[in-house]
Order: sequence, then structure tokens, then C-alpha cells
Amino acid sequence: MHDPDHFVAKVPGIDYGILDDLLGYAVRRAQIRLYEDFIASLAPWGITPPRFSAMVIVSRNPGLKLTQLARIMGIARSGSVILVDALEDLGYVQRLPVPEDRRAFSLTLTPKGRTDLVAISAAVRAHDERMARMLTPDEKTALRALLTRMSETPA
Repeated sequence: MHDPDHFVAKVPGIDYGILDDLLGYAVRRAQIRLYEDFIASLAPWGITPPRFSAMVIVSRNPGLKLTQLARIMGIARSGSVILVDALEDLGYVQRLPVPEDRRAFSLTLTPKGRTDLVAISAAVRAHDERMARMLTPDEKTALRALLTRMSETPA
């Protein structure tokens, strides 16, 4: 019996018509599957894909400002405020004043954020491996390259 709380990529007996031919539809269905497993895998930390991405970006780019994070992540500034607020509430990120700009704050991971990011990253790697287990190493490399090319090519 189907679990109603989990996504089913293809429901038996349903004619999907043109949807089966669309690349975007296939990518979206794979993304839903990846998202569900990611959320389950990272539940102990309360981490979502955007929160993980933000933590990694902040950890690798000292002094990053909120507006820069929004641009990097492709979200509105208001969305980055909500994202950083959530990470602050979890004790992972803190805002620091920028001496040369009294209106701006730079972002940094807290000691807890740095420590937990190690375990979170390991859980994300395990999730990624599990979700791509049916692909060969060459297929994974090719898929990443193709998706990257699609995301970087203007429409």
C-alpha cells in the first residue's frame, strides 16, 4: 500500500501524457524525491536545503553580508533575513557589526555552527550517496555537469 506522506514518482494507471517528455518535469520529480530524503536525514538538526547551503556559504566566506548571501542563493533579501533568523534561532549563525557600515552585518558561524556543520555535512554526503546509488561515478559526474550547464545557460 502507498504511504500517503511520501511522494510517488509514477502512480500506476495514470497517463502522464506530455509530462513524460518534459525535462523540467523529470528534474522536478527527482528534486521532490531528493528533498524528502534530505529533510528526513537532517531532521535531528532542523536543517533544510537552504539552511545547509547558507551554512556552507557562510562558513567558506568570512565577512559575508546578508545582501551577498541573498544574491548568491538567488533569493530576495527578505528571504535571506528569514533564513538567517532561523539559523540564529538554531544557534548556528550570528550577525556581527561591520565597522565601516553601521547598517550592515557580516555573518559568521558560531562555535556550535562550526561543530555541527561537520556532522551535518557528513549526513548530507550520506544522503547524496544514497540517493545516487543507482548511478555510476561517471554518470554522477555527467549529471552534475549537465545540470550545472543548464543552470548557468541563459534561457
